[in-house]
Amino acid sequence: QVQLVESGGGLVQPGGSLRLSCAASGSIASINVMGWYRQALGKQRELVAAVTDGGITNYADSVKGRFTISRDNAKNTAYLQMNSLKPEDTAVYSCTAGRHAAGIWSFNFWGRGTQVTVSS
Repeated sequence: QVQLVESGGGLVQPGGSLRLSCAASGSIASINVMGWYRQALGKQRELVAAVTDGGITNYADSVKGRFTISRDNAKNTAYLQMNSLKPEDTAVYSCTAGRHAAGIWSFNFWGRGTQVTVSS
């Protein structure tokens, strides 16, 4: 099992920035990708961004150019830097971890989630 603990959510004004962190522990050898999903009220969950331990990234079109995912393999921690935030970015953001192989991204472990609210 892999345990994921998120931090860094909160309230921010439109145009502002936030950085989310996700620390992984447990069976780290079973994962090679970490990422973030989000789910807004009344909407389906969507993959926001993911990164492999080799640095391959995957972003939702809606966040490209605004969000940056990174990973510190030594600390088993992933970061999501969110800039130019919009009200439509408001959601619960959940850290996730799993495997990436042959172009397939699969996620098996989930954090509890952290609320991000973008509002003036």
